[in-house]
Amino acid sequence: MNWGAIDKYAKSLIKEAGHRIRVSFYTNISVDTKASANDLVTNIDREIEQFFIEHITRDFPEHRIVGEEGFGDQIDSLDGVVWFLDPIDGTMNFVHQKRNFAISLGIYLDGVGMLGYIYDVMRDDFYHATRGEGAYFNDERLPRLENTPLSEAVIGVNAIWATPNRYVEHEPLIELVRSCRGTRSYGSAAIELAYVSSGRMDAYMSMRLSPWDVAGGMVIASEVGAVSSTMKGEPLSLLGQETFIVAKPGLQQHILKHHIRLK
Repeated sequence: MNWGAIDKYAKSLIKEAGHRIRVSFYTNISVDTKASANDLVTNIDREIEQFFIEHITRDFPEHRIVGEEGFGDQIDSLDGVVWFLDPIDGTMNFVHQKRNFAISLGIYLDGVGMLGYIYDVMRDDFYHATRGEGAYFNDERLPRLENTPLSEAVIGVNAIWATPNRYVEHEPLIELVRSCRGTRSYGSAAIELAYVSSGRMDAYMSMRLSPWDVAGGMVIASEVGAVSSTMKGEPLSLLGQETFIVAKPGLQQHILKHHIRLK
């Protein structure tokens, strides 16, 4: 497998897709809802996913593609090469803010992440990694992460998880919020993964994420020493929606041990 060629190919698609998204702001954007009133999708999400799938299926017909909008393949195993694509991660931000959203892409071989990409479209910030070759922010190599105690950590967490909910006990999370240096919520798992990988945050967690939300960012995070897992501390299956945490190694273990109690 020529991963160098696939890397160049994927980057060219992502850059072209980013250009198309920026141009879309000068057109009419139609907004629909999916599972709930806050689960938004636009015609641009669909068009960008179809753009990727058209090219990938033409040039790599033996590869499979899993996309958020459902135009790709339905998979029950990670055998072979699988592309995990979120054409616009942070659609609510795309609709309301015109920023703080990203293209997220991960390419896996037999369940192992080989290539990962997060493209912050409006800032033109490109995070990318090849397995075993380090992670990069634009053209600068990202350094390995150093451990950080909770008292000095900035944690990415949606405030809803520190309120009564059906997924996790909220009281330990309230204590987490009180004990850390600060919290942030950007509304895009891809961007938050990018920020952990680049040292702008120290951890990020969510109770409900899909494979396309995290597949690309997990490759990048791994190359700088961050640890990704479910809230049970297990590897993600990448076959369905799961809990998720990514953090510096010691911090990840501390949060899981002291602040996570799944219902």
